[in-house]
Order: sequence, then C-alpha cells, then structure tokens
Amino acid sequence: MKRLCLASLVTLLLSSSGLHADNWPNWRGPYFNGASQETGFPEKFSPTEGVAWKAQLPGEGASTPVVWDDAVFLTSIDESKDGILGIRISAKTGEIVWAKKFGDGLRHDERSTFAGSSPVTDGKTVYFFSGAGDLAAYDFDGNQLWYRNIEKDYGAFAFQWTFSSSPQLYGDTLYLQVLQRDTKVNGRGSDKEPIDSYLLAMDPASGKTKWTHIRPSDAVQESREAFSTPIPILHEGRPELVITGGDCITGHDPETGKELWRWGTYNPERIGHWRLVPSPVYGQGTFLVCAPKGSPIYAIEAGGNGKVLGTANIWTTEGKEVTADVPTPLFYDGYFYVLNGRNKFLTCLHPGSGKVVWSQAINGKVKLEASPTGVDGKIYLMSHLGEVFVYSAGPDGGQLLNSTTFGSSQSVNIRASIVPANGTLFIRTDDQLYAVRK
Repeated sequence: MKRLCLASLVTLLLSSSGLHADNWPNWRGPYFNGASQETGFPEKFSPTEGVAWKAQLPGEGASTPVVWDDAVFLTSIDESKDGILGIRISAKTGEIVWAKKFGDGLRHDERSTFAGSSPVTDGKTVYFFSGAGDLAAYDFDGNQLWYRNIEKDYGAFAFQWTFSSSPQLYGDTLYLQVLQRDTKVNGRGSDKEPIDSYLLAMDPASGKTKWTHIRPSDAVQESREAFSTPIPILHEGRPELVITGGDCITGHDPETGKELWRWGTYNPERIGHWRLVPSPVYGQGTFLVCAPKGSPIYAIEAGGNGKVLGTANIWTTEGKEVTADVPTPLFYDGYFYVLNGRNKFLTCLHPGSGKVVWSQAINGKVKLEASPTGVDGKIYLMSHLGEVFVYSAGPDGGQLLNSTTFGSSQSVNIRASIVPANGTLFIRTDDQLYAVRK
C-alpha cells in the first residue's frame, strides 16, 4: 500500500505544483485526465509546416500512442502477417525501432480492428493489449517478457463490437477491466452463462493474476458493455480505481478490487442499447460520468462509501449540446472540457457548478471520437477524417487558433488522441504517425 499511495501522491503533487511531466505513459496522460503541464507546443502547423518527421505504420489502428523519453509505443494491424503488432518508434527520428507480432487476426467487425487498445508503460516495460484478448509485455529493447490471452483464461468476450478497453498501470499492479454482456451476442462470448464482468489485477513482472473482482450490474443487453478504461485517483488520502459501465460508476480498492462505493444509474429506464465508451474523469473532487447516445453528463461527488445516494449527483448537464457519447472529457487547469463529437461542440464547464463557461461549434466535416487533449493553454482535437482543431483553453478561451487536416481522403475511422510529450505533438492517423514541433 505504501508504494501505491506514494505513486499517487507524487502524481497529485506534480499536478498541483505545475511541474512539467514530459512523458505520456497511458492513453490519458501523466495525470489520467487528458492533460499535461508541459509548455512549448505549437499553435499553427499543418502536414507541410512544423512536421519534424512522418512514420509510415504497417497498417491501421486506433490506439493512442504512449511516450517515454525517446520511445513512442502504439499498436497496428499487419495484413501481411494476419496479426497485431506492438511497435516502438524513435521520438527523435520517426524510425521504427522494432515491431513485434503479439496476436493473431485483424478484426471481426467492419468498424474497428484489434489494434484499438492503447499501450501502457512504466518507463522500463511496455504492455500491449489486443481486441482478441492478447496481452503481452516487452522491455524497451523489444524482448517479450511474458504473454497471455485473457479470452483463453477467462472466456471469450461477449461484446457486439470489438472490445478495446486499455490496460492500466497503477503502483505495482497492472489492471484490465472487462465489462461485458451476461449472455452471448453474435456468437461471441463464453459458453458459461451468465457471463461475468470483472476487474483483473496482474503482476506486471510476470503477468500472473493477483486477483479477479467480479463486478455485478443491473444493466441489460448491450448496456452491460463498456469500452472505458479504469482511472486511478487519490482523493483525501484514499487511493481508488474508478470504473464506469453497466449503467453505473464504481470506486474500488486498488489492493483488493473491493468495491468502495457505487453510484447509479444514468439509465433509469434500463434501455438495452446504451453501451458505454467514455472513461470517467476526475477533477477538484468531482467525477464526470457520460451517459450515452446524446444523454446528460452527471457530476458525482468523490469520497463516497457504499451505495451512494442521489445527492452525490451535484449537477447534471441540460440539453443536447453538452454531451459525450464517445470522447472522454478533459480536465485541464481547473475546468472540464466536454467534446460532443457527433453534433460537434466543445464546451468548457465549471467543475463545482456545471455552469457552461463557453461552448463553441466545431466546423468539422465528420464526427470526432478522439478524446480532447489539454496542454500549454491549448486544446487539441481530431476528427475521423484527421481534421485537427486547436482551441484556446481557460475561462476566456474557446477561440479557434488553428485548423488543418492530417488524414487522407480515404480516412474514416481516426480515433487516436493527439499526444503532447517532450515538446512534440504526436498525431496518429489511420496508418501514419506525425511528429509536430514548434
């Protein structure tokens, strides 16, 4: 527990002190909220201006890159090998340092590939996960340290679409959540019914299971499915892993998986097609929970115990403008930022009251599903087509600073978030990675 609390406390102190955290070790960054305290990032750039290098990837993928010093990690399909690759790229030169196949198969639906989950790293080891259940650990030289397949160990995933939650590192444990249906769907799922949803904790050094916590839910059908990722927080000295999905939000003891508290539901009518995509986000003692399909966002007070009463819902958004069906909201420099990717609005919210500070329409040609990134007083967004938008952040923000396009005319499913690390913006399109510098 001491190591766990210390890691959390260091993260919290860095965030509050304004010290720079240059690396981006997981898909939502050094503070698990989509933000960095680093400075020196460009406002004006395009594919022909400010690009330090461009790397051609072996194939498509939607995983957000993670960065540690000179190492950039992501996943990609490789049709020639009929498999999923874990890739290391040099942040300085764009050279592919190594690419290792760690899973077979490419996809089982037309909307995505098995290369949708983002890696996670602690600066020594990187962990890759595929939508087919492959989980592998590599050192920075590309040596595989261990491998396991979660479907083989715990049963086939029961999801209508491709599963793509990302693994999470916290303290001395590697976590993976699997929030799924309790029966088969489209022939997918375990032969054992009902099928459990669970939080899995593993030893990062060996991949061996430490414990498995079954997470029950009253949701039905597709509403049991979640593509969110656990978010670790430290609130008033108590470390937690926070999970959304199955029509509720829960906080768990990172040491045991024990459920500390539960709030719900954002789906009182028990609608059956409300799969959950956005991860929770924490800021100033508040969690945001995004109900799907154009429904409200709920602000839940942190620090609960047991079944949390409705009074913990301190505010709820109104109307169809402030909602997030796919993108995870951003918490940056004291404000929440919500991206309505379908109707194309970016909104700044006060964390205590939920008051709309400003809201701007985004002049995009297609929807945006990549989650927003905040750094250096700016917010970076990207659409399915690879349209990049840069807005000013803060209570007086909302000004469009730049718009450009990095995707090709054939781009339709770009979902990776833009990553700021060590003075570089990493922009991943379908099958290319760009490094943009000031």
